[in-house]
Amino acid sequence: MAALIHGIILAFGLIIPLGIQNVFIFNQGVSQPKLRLALPSVLTAFACDTLLILLAVLGVSLIVLQFAWLKLLLFIFGFVFLMYMGFVTWKSQSGSLQQEQKAFSTKKQIYFAASVSLLNPHAVLDTIGVIGTNSLNYYGHHKILFCAGCIMVSLVWFFGLAVAGKFVKQCDKNGFWLNSVNKISALVIWGVGLYIFWQIILTAQEYALT
Repeated sequence: MAALIHGIILAFGLIIPLGIQNVFIFNQGVSQPKLRLALPSVLTAFACDTLLILLAVLGVSLIVLQFAWLKLLLFIFGFVFLMYMGFVTWKSQSGSLQQEQKAFSTKKQIYFAASVSLLNPHAVLDTIGVIGTNSLNYYGHHKILFCAGCIMVSLVWFFGLAVAGKFVKQCDKNGFWLNSVNKISALVIWGVGLYIFWQIILTAQEYALT
C-alpha cells in the first residue's frame, strides 16, 4: 500500500497548482449548461494524463526527450498554444447567458483538452521528471500500484474541478468573480508561456552545441 499512497500524494502535489489544464476544466464546468456536458473535457484530460503517466513509468518518454531537437519542437508548439489560450481566456466573459451560448461542443472540448494536456511542456516534463523518476523505486506489482495511484488522482481531480466550476457559477450569478478568475488564469497561462519561451532559448543553445 505504500507504493499506492506514494503515487496518490505525488500526483496530487503535481496536479493541484493552478495551470492551463486545471483552468480549462474548471471553465468548462462553468460554461456548460449541464455538468454532464463537461464530461468530454474531463475524460479527455484524464486519458491524456494517463497516457503521459504510463509513458513516464515505462521510461519511453524519458528516452524520447533526450533529443534536443524534439524538446525544442515541443517547447515551440507549447509556447504558441499557451499564448493563444491566454488570449482566449482573457477575452472570455462569464455571464450566465453569454457563457452558455459560447459553450464548447463535444468535439471542441476534446480538441482543446488534449491540446492543453499534451502541448504543455511544463506539465509533460513534470510528469516525466517527477513521476517517471519516482517510479524507478518500484518493481512488479508495486510499480503497478504506484502508477494506479497517480492515475486515480487525475480522474478524481478533473471531475472535482468541473463540479467546482458548476458550483461557483451557481453562487456567482452576475459573473463578477468568474470574470476575475478568467483574468488571473490568463495571466498564469501567459506566465507559463514566458517560462517556456526561456526554455526555448536554453534548448536552442543546447541543440546548437550538439
